[in-house]
Amino acid sequence: MFQIIWIILAGLVIGLLARLILRGRQDIPIWLTVVLGIVGALVGNVIASAIGVRHTGGVDWIRHILQVGVAVALVAVVAPVWATRHHTHSDHHQRHTAGRL
Repeated sequence: MFQIIWIILAGLVIGLLARLILRGRQDIPIWLTVVLGIVGALVGNVIASAIGVRHTGGVDWIRHILQVGVAVALVAVVAPVWATRHHTHSDHHQRHTAGRL
């Protein structure tokens, strides 16, 4: 149970760091930020393992930079798609409910 909480907290921190690094506003919900942070952490770990820097002495700075970097890329790709999808969906909903009381 504690591991699941730790994964969610790490995903939140990594996702928020990714959103802070990107310029401009990202209109994505917090749950999506956490999911993208978790995916960024997992993919960053895989890349760190592949290049041999997952476990080093002290703080694994390279691994953490890779995790945040992957999360930045994910937020950069997903945020515009989410905003477009959400904007199109609300426009569609407004058109269908415009004449109703």
